Amino acid sequence: MPTPIVSKRAAIYADVPDEKWNDWRWQLSHRLNTAEDIEKVIPLTESERKALQTQGLFRVDITPYFISLIDSDDPNDPVRKQIIPVAEELNAFTAMMEDSLAEDRHSPVPGLVHRYPDRVLMLVTTQCASYCRYCTRSRIVGDPGQTFNRQEFEMQIEYLKRTPQVRDVLLSGGDPLVLAPKILEELLTRLREIPHIEIVRIGSRVPVFLPMRVTQELCDMLAKFHPLWLNIHVNHPNEITRELAEACDRMTRAGIPLGNQSVLLAGVNDCVHLQRELVQKLTRIRVRPYYLYQCDLVEGAGHFRTPVAKGIEIIEGLRGHTSGYAVPQFIVDAPGGGGKIPVMPNYLVSMSDHKIIVRNYEGFVTTYEEPTQYAMHDPKTCKFCQNKRPEPGQSGLTGLLDGDEMFIKPEGFDELHDRGGIQHRLKDENKWKPLGIGSGESTD
Repeated sequence: MPTPIVSKRAAIYADVPDEKWNDWRWQLSHRLNTAEDIEKVIPLTESERKALQTQGLFRVDITPYFISLIDSDDPNDPVRKQIIPVAEELNAFTAMMEDSLAEDRHSPVPGLVHRYPDRVLMLVTTQCASYCRYCTRSRIVGDPGQTFNRQEFEMQIEYLKRTPQVRDVLLSGGDPLVLAPKILEELLTRLREIPHIEIVRIGSRVPVFLPMRVTQELCDMLAKFHPLWLNIHVNHPNEITRELAEACDRMTRAGIPLGNQSVLLAGVNDCVHLQRELVQKLTRIRVRPYYLYQCDLVEGAGHFRTPVAKGIEIIEGLRGHTSGYAVPQFIVDAPGGGGKIPVMPNYLVSMSDHKIIVRNYEGFVTTYEEPTQYAMHDPKTCKFCQNKRPEPGQSGLTGLLDGDEMFIKPEGFDELHDRGGIQHRLKDENKWKPLGIGSGESTD
C-alpha cells in the first residue's frame, strides 16, 4: 500500500518534543487564532490579514498539526483556504441564509434536530478542534455562549425515550470528539440505555485536525457502544497524512466503520482528477467515501460555492473510472429544510412499457428488456409490509408507491382549492345564490 504523506512540522515547532507534539491536549492549548500568531507560521495575504482583524467573523482556531500541512509559499494552498479567513467572507451573496437547512425549525428540544422519520441529529457541543470557514452551523458553532447545558441534554434524552420511531442517532455539533472523555462516555451510555436506539453515529473532523486525539484509550471506550459508526471529513488529498492513516487504523481495528464526508469547495477540490485521487487515497486507509456535499448557503461561504453542475461532472468522472465502492453520493442539502437530495448524471436515457435505454460512463448506450410477466409483490402476504414501521407525516413518495396514499399536497392546498366547499358554506348561511341560472346575470 502506498504510504500516505508524512506530515511536516512548521519551522516554529521544530524544537517541540515529540511527547508534547503528539499530545492532543497540547495541540488544543496551542491553537492559533490571531493574525500575529498565524503570521509566525505562514506569511499572510492582505485579504487574510483584513479578515483576521475584522470583528464579528466566524471563529478562527487552528491546531499546530493542521497549519503545518500548509505550503507557506502558496497563497492558494487548499488546506490554507479551508481554515484561514479571507476578506470575501464579508461579502453577502444571493440566497445567503443564517440557518440554510432550517435545523432550528426541526428542533423539538434545544440541540436535537428531527428532520427524518427514524433518525435524529444530536448537537452535543458547539466547539471544534479547528473551524472550517464554510461551516453549516456557523450561527452557533464556536460561540462559547451557545454551549449546551445539562438541562438541555436531559431534554434531548427524554425526547428520545418517548419517540420510539427513532432508531438512529447522529452525534455532531461542533465536534463530539472534543468533549471531555468522561462526558462523551456518559452521553453514549445514556443513549445505549434507550432500547429502540439501534445505531449511534458520530460526525467528526478531529481525526483530520487532531489525529493524536484518536488514542487507543478512546477507541477502546467507543468500542463498548457498538454498533457505532463514524464519518470523518477530508476535502483534499493533502490532508491524508501518516498520522490520519494511523488514527483510522486504530478505529477500524476497534470495529468502527469509517466513512468520509467532503464539501465541494471552489479552489480547493473542484477538480475531477483531484477528487479521484482523494477517494482512492481514502479507500486505501479503509475510509469509504460517503457524501460529497454541495456547499451550503451559509453566511461567509459565497466564495466557496460552485455550480451544481460541477458536482455532477465530478461524479461522472468517478463512476466507472474507479471502484464503485469509492464513489460518494453527490448531495444537495435542500435549503429550507428539504433534507439531503442525491444528484447524479443521467444514466437512464429513455423508457417504454417493455424496455429501458441506459448508458454507461463511456457513453455506451444499450437496452434492457423488461419482463413480459411479473407477479406483482403482494403487500397483504408480505410480513415486512404488514409489520412496517409507521413514519408519521413523512412517508413521502413511498406512501404513494405503497398504495396507502393517493397524492401529496402542499400545505394549504385544500383551503386554496376548496372553492365548492366555500360556496356551499356561504349558501348554508343564506349569503350565496348561484349566478346565471334564470337570473339573467352573467357568469363571466
